[in-house]
Amino acid sequence: MIKDFLPISRADMEARGWDEVDFVYVIGDAYVDHPSFGHAIISRILEANNYRVGIISQPDWKNKKSIDVFGRPRLGFIVTGGNMDSMVNHYTVSKKRRHNDAFTPGGVYGKRPDYATVVYGNLIRQTYKDVPVIIGGIEASLRRLAHYDYWSDTLKRSILLDSGADLLLYGMGERSIVEMADALNSGLDIKDITFISGSVYKTKSLDSVYDAEILPSFETITKSKRKYAESFYTQYTNTDPFSGHRMAEPYGEHLYVVQNPAAKPLTMTEMDRVYGLNYMRTYHPSYEALGGVPAIEEVKFSLVSNRGCFGGCSFCALTFHQGRIIQTRSHESIINEAKALTWEPDFKGYIHDVGGPTANFRHPSCQKQLTQGVCKHKQCLFPEPCKNLHVDHKDYLSLLRKLRDIPGVKKVFIRSGIRFDYVNADPDPTFLKELCEYHVSGQLKVAPEHVADPVLKRMGKPSNRVYQKFVRDYKAMNETLGKKQYLVPYLMSSHPGSTMKEAIALAEYLRDLGYMPEQVQDFYPTPSTLSTCMYYTGLDPRTMEPVYVPRNPHEKAMQRALIQYRNPKNYDLVREALETAHRTDLIGFDKKCLIRPKRGEHTKPVEKKPVKKKTIRNVHKRKQK
Repeated sequence: MIKDFLPISRADMEARGWDEVDFVYVIGDAYVDHPSFGHAIISRILEANNYRVGIISQPDWKNKKSIDVFGRPRLGFIVTGGNMDSMVNHYTVSKKRRHNDAFTPGGVYGKRPDYATVVYGNLIRQTYKDVPVIIGGIEASLRRLAHYDYWSDTLKRSILLDSGADLLLYGMGERSIVEMADALNSGLDIKDITFISGSVYKTKSLDSVYDAEILPSFETITKSKRKYAESFYTQYTNTDPFSGHRMAEPYGEHLYVVQNPAAKPLTMTEMDRVYGLNYMRTYHPSYEALGGVPAIEEVKFSLVSNRGCFGGCSFCALTFHQGRIIQTRSHESIINEAKALTWEPDFKGYIHDVGGPTANFRHPSCQKQLTQGVCKHKQCLFPEPCKNLHVDHKDYLSLLRKLRDIPGVKKVFIRSGIRFDYVNADPDPTFLKELCEYHVSGQLKVAPEHVADPVLKRMGKPSNRVYQKFVRDYKAMNETLGKKQYLVPYLMSSHPGSTMKEAIALAEYLRDLGYMPEQVQDFYPTPSTLSTCMYYTGLDPRTMEPVYVPRNPHEKAMQRALIQYRNPKNYDLVREALETAHRTDLIGFDKKCLIRPKRGEHTKPVEKKPVKKKTIRNVHKRKQK
């Protein structure tokens, strides 16, 4: 096997002695051959299974010839929009255009179209009408059935239909991509490849689909938000590879989109094999003159140790993509990769991260998951840790200790998410001790997201008391170690369930903490999350309870401004929010106040007759109550 980048041109293909490629891989990102990029993993797996792959990165979607670089592929086209949904990549939550793109050479914006997977699929179809087109990646995965699209504020059909593709592979795709390639290579017609786990296909009849759960039709859910919420929750409870059912979504009378159950999780040996493939671990050299690809900087000296997450946050799409079952690499695989990093010329001795979606998950939450799957209607950590939850940091600690001992490694950081409720549930404080002692550099980022329990309930996050316990334990541990290290909380505004009352409660918490975050994440309704379903329908699909949803852009701006109430630019929005919520008691000169009155503005005295200062304070306290 040649140790080099895969071909990006006909000249590259011919230099390898090929007269054609088996698959043309069209990607919305720059070509980065690093295992943190989905296209790198899929293309290298195909290569390892003796398939020839040519890469077309960020083709000009206005020019049909841009996808004709390699000519007609022997087996088919594979299409992915990139490491992010193209609409999230292009727009802020306020639907304003972003100014840069970390997945494009030089960070230049505008090198991919909106709804990239759909556009690329139709672009291919204009030239190659009968060549199989297979779509995958995060954009296709999360739009595989009918879904709410925030940017158009409509329900959209399955992306399989709008893209003109023949087959959709959802999830991480390592198993399904090889099964698909082998099936095509054996001579099967793409229309007959309906049996692959982790795939979605379209059919005119359900005569051969004997065990599918029939979802409400697209026409039905476009007319009833309640029906959409019910349909979405059915999908949500069928994401598990062991317990999930096959599902069929009707479109009219003679068209169905059928989703097969998810692919089985990878074993440790299979994970090791995936991350041990022949990656170049950087971007293609043709991008050097353009300034490289910024996204590589975040991952170049980081190590993936796991995938999947049983945290189950409502606003996270991991349940639909990677799933809730934890899959891990062996210590040996991770350590070998770390040792290789130390030989990189620009390695300074710092491993930036060791983790995955949640760093301190290194095994399934309970043993039954590997045979029976995850619970359909219960979460592992929410609202309280399950009695069957297996809490143990020993394996992760052992891995971190081995990494710290590698010659040339000065420091090993943990920057991917730490589940503080999982740390709380561990009766052994050793992990917290070593976390504070060796793996934090002054600040540890954690994600309580909010402090108001009504909002946390909708988020699928533990109650505020759980976070406060972690705050106390973290502070005490650092004091014991003689270290001055702080927590940096990630916070979210305008999540479903957050009225102005809860937004003000969060501002008051930050006031008491003496902290104003530099960045605030306004809730972003991305495809296929419970929170997005709440945003669109006004219902919690788990219970069908009505949920307050801040949709008005001005209200969302006020909630966001409250979190950064100290910023003078936010003064008018904060004041309006306080007046709207009848909380003008927080406008004044008292230390409890969020903002001061405008210059020249007078406040009414509490009492006309003179009273003792102590009495004034008591009156004020009664008013507060």
